[in-house]
Formats: sequence, C-alpha cells, structure tokens
Amino acid sequence: MHAGIDLPGELKSVRAALEAGLVRVTRRFDEQLSCDLPPVRDLCEHVERYRGKMLRPTLVLLCGLASTREQGEAALTDDHVTLAAVCEMVHMATLVHDDVLDEADTRRRGATVNRLRGNEAAVILGDYLIAAAFHLCSQAGSQEPSLVVGRASMDMAAGELLQLHRREDYSIDEATYFEIVRRKTGALIAAACRLGALASEASPGVCEALDAFGRALGVAFQIQDDLLDLTGRQGVVGKNVGKDAEKGKLTLPVIHHLAECSVRQRAESLSILLRLASGESAGEQLVQALSATGSLVHARQVAVRLVREAADCLSALPDTPARTMLEIMAQSAVDRAF
Repeated sequence: MHAGIDLPGELKSVRAALEAGLVRVTRRFDEQLSCDLPPVRDLCEHVERYRGKMLRPTLVLLCGLASTREQGEAALTDDHVTLAAVCEMVHMATLVHDDVLDEADTRRRGATVNRLRGNEAAVILGDYLIAAAFHLCSQAGSQEPSLVVGRASMDMAAGELLQLHRREDYSIDEATYFEIVRRKTGALIAAACRLGALASEASPGVCEALDAFGRALGVAFQIQDDLLDLTGRQGVVGKNVGKDAEKGKLTLPVIHHLAECSVRQRAESLSILLRLASGESAGEQLVQALSATGSLVHARQVAVRLVREAADCLSALPDTPARTMLEIMAQSAVDRAF
C-alpha cells in the first residue's frame, strides 16, 4: 500500500526497512506453506498470486517500528516477521473463502481457486491456510499473539455469518452494516496493528491505541472497497465488480440511499437491486440512483472521517518517521482507486 506513495526524504529509510522486512515476510510465508504433496503445493503457489498491497503485514511491521524509537530494519525482530506472515495467511484464507461465497471468477486479474478447482478444494485450501497461520503463530515468543489472532478470526467469522443472515434484507440499517464491517474487515487490521506493537514490547496504552487505529482504518478501507465495487472498473480493481449488489449484500451507499430516497425512488431502486440479484446488468442505473441522493458522497465522507479518527489515535505514539508513515498510509486508504 505504501509502494505507490511519493515520500519525503526523511521517510525513505522507513520505506527501506519495510521493503526489506516484507521480503523476509514473503520468505516466511512461503516456507510455512511448503508441502510435499504436489496438489497442495500447486494450490498454495496459485493463492500466492492473490498477494496485493500486503496491507496487513505492512501494518504489523510499521506499527512495530512506530512503537519504538529505533527505526531501522534491525528493529524488526523475528516475531515481527512471523506475525506479519500470520496476518497475511489469515487474510488469504478469507479471500479464498469469500470467492466461494460470492461465486467469484476473478481475483488479482487471475482465476480464483474455486473457478480452477471447484468449491471443495477452495474451502479446504482456506482451512489449510488458517491451520498454517495458527501453527506459525504458536512459534511467537508468547501466547498473547495467538489469543489476538484467535479473537480476530472469531470476529471475522461472526461478521461473515451476520452478513449472510442479512443478505437480501433491504431493511438493513447503517448500525448493522458497521457491526459487520468492524468484525469482517476491522478485526484483522486491528489485530495486525496490535501484533506489531506486542512484538516491540510496547506498553498496553500503545497497544490499545494502535488497535483502535487499525479498526477505524479497516472500516474506512472497507467503505472504499464498497465504493469501488460500485464505481470501479474490473481491469483496474482486479476482481469482479458489482458482486455485492448481485449477491444481495447491501453496503453503506445503498443502505444510505434506501433510507434517504422517496417512496417512488425506493421502489425503483429495489427493482434495480432485484434485477442485479437475478443476474441482469443494471449497475449503471444503481450508481445513478445513488448519486441522486448523495449516497456515494455520504459514504466517502464517512470513510474520510474514520481516517481522521484513526490518525488521532496515533497521538499516543512517539513522534517518529514510522508514525508519520502510518498517517500517510491511513490517508491513502481512501484515496486509492484499487
């Protein structure tokens, strides 16, 4: 996520430390997933193509650096690298499972596992990734990281179950949406930030501040994803767009629109949503309807506010280049086009 940001000179050493750290994370990730069975090895190699911005491992490393005055690569311990790889494995598992639930064909501009090998293989591969993550996490210097990852995994599953329960429920409100997103997306990003601080042996106050930073950032990141699902181009986003509406998952712009529009507009919009759910192409009409009620703007404003709240949480940290980098990353979450 940081790679495309134009950084001032004083932050370039932080970027260098991060880039070197991410090389170590990738190596740890690959080593953990090695398997003597060719079919398993082939699937693991395929899912590694899902690797994109590496937001979660980057946050582990960067929050580790931001929790201490030492800023070089030497400050990134073996525990930082291990826990960053754990977060990426858990994230990869959720992507594989999400593609099954969404019947998605494309991920990172390539075929999904479920498209190539079927749902059964995709589900078991996701389970394999989760098992590998917890096996790796058990190698950390204390039990606390395993508790953090376990709690986040439970939150993510609970959020997914709540979303499944409310699919095609056109009466869902914003409070329920935020409950889903805080768990589905915010929980793992918050855990990544806390894990970085734990690996740096930061104080409980710093750990809590970074947890809150990550949760606010995660929700903002998801809202931007929701907007891109409506307005993005598949060639840029790198995955199927319009899947949320097609699968009956109401996101913030749609929820706001249905609450704000007139009775006539609501009836028209529900008709559009039902057409999308049946497989018809009606995405442009939906975007026009959302624009008419300012719902796209509303979602964007909420995301920007959450980024400000996330940045405020960083006041508990030392004033270091790593902290500045976290502030820049938070802003980039809502400025990205993919």
